[in-house]
Order: sequence, then C-alpha cells, then structure tokens
Amino acid sequence: MNRLRGKRVLITGASAGIGRACARAFAASGADLLLSARRFPNLESLRRELTLEHGVDVAIERLDVRDRAGVETYVAKLVVENRLPDILVNNAGLSRDLLPFHEGKVEGWEEMIDTNVKGLLYMSRAIIPHMVARDQGHVIHIGSVAGDTVYPAGNVYNATKFAVRALNEGMNVDLVGTRVRVSSVDPGLVETEFSEVRFRGDRERAQTVYEGYTPLRAEDVADVVHHVANAPEHVNIHRTVVYPTDQRNPYILHRGDSE
Repeated sequence: MNRLRGKRVLITGASAGIGRACARAFAASGADLLLSARRFPNLESLRRELTLEHGVDVAIERLDVRDRAGVETYVAKLVVENRLPDILVNNAGLSRDLLPFHEGKVEGWEEMIDTNVKGLLYMSRAIIPHMVARDQGHVIHIGSVAGDTVYPAGNVYNATKFAVRALNEGMNVDLVGTRVRVSSVDPGLVETEFSEVRFRGDRERAQTVYEGYTPLRAEDVADVVHHVANAPEHVNIHRTVVYPTDQRNPYILHRGDSE
C-alpha cells in the first residue's frame, strides 16, 4: 500500500548519493519534495528529472545545514509558504580523513561534528515543533553502523554517528504521547561519494574501499528509508540496520569476487 502519495518530504543533502536516491524513491510514490544541499546545480537537474518523470512538486534550496541561521530562515520560509514537511529525512553528513586520533585534523573534526550532529540538531529543532503542533510527522535520520562499533582511525566520525544513535533514542523518548515518529536507517558499506569525500578527492584510494565485494548502493538504502516512511502511522520502525550481504558487522567483510 502506498501511504506516501501527496505527502511532502524534506531531504537534506539531496544533491548526491543516498539523499538523491531517496528523492527518486519518494517521487516515484507521488510524494512532493523539498530538497536542500550545498551543490545547487545538482538540485536543479534533479528537480527537472523528477518533475518530468513523476509530475510531483519539487522545491529546491541551496542550504548548508551547518548554518543555524540559514536553517531557521529556510524553515520560517516554509511556514509562510505553507510547505512544512510531513517527513524529514536528515541525510546530510560526511566523513573527513582516516587518521589515528593523535594525528587527526581538527578542521576535519569540526566539519564532521558541525554537519553530522549540529546540522541534524538544527534541522530537527526547527521542524519538530511544527510536527508536534500538528500531532503528526516523521523524522528519519541516516545513521551508520559506525554508531555501533568504533573502528581504527574512525574516532571522531564514529563519535558523530554514536551521537546520531543517541539522539534518535532521545527524540523518541521525548516525543512519547505524540503521533510524531522518529526512526533511523543505519547502513554498512555503501558505494557513494562518501569515501572520496573522506579522502579529500583521492578517487584511487576511495575506490579501494569497495574492491572485492558487492557494497550497498544508494538505491538500496533509499528502499529501506521508503519502507520505514511508508509504515502505518501507528507503527514506528525505531531503528533499521542494513548491510550488504558480504558484510555481517562493521568488522566482518568477505572480499572475494564482486558483481
């Protein structure tokens, strides 16, 4: 059953990867979209694609979730336009470097904390009060299995994803008694721009992350997000962990022949 037709979905970091795949999945179900990201030209091309293929309403915004004032201004504009979302997908996130803690780059730490934690907080804090006032809504965080188990040189990135897991639980507890749902979808290894961003544009090094096995694709994660969002309103899928079949926990990965 399609429960998403006519809903409005706000997706942060929608210009590429999981965010873009989520936009396509929701548009295919007839949901209208509010897409934000820093790379505005990517949003423009995605809007043209989705409106042409699915006939849904797609509004785009150049937005950096690290900018608290920018987030608050954006949401205030949505209020004025009567375009508040029914579903918020907190997708914007990144990793920088893969270094032992004592060799870490503080500017990279700050970028991860500001995006993965504070950006999620800013957007959630701006949107959720409106959901509470309507007694309806759904917030879906894109977390990671890095929020379960620390891996060597992951340190601060791990910490940000542990924070996302804690915030997912904390928001759920605080929203008890309302009909506002909070969920997280926590993937294992996904082949997107993630590793290229982590390694600061080193494509050759990034590609080695995905060699010898079949990783998840952005579309696989988007399918799970869509499933979570499409659940009946009395059902809150609190947390979903999804791995590629070749990976069974953050440390156990079979590298053999990939597709």
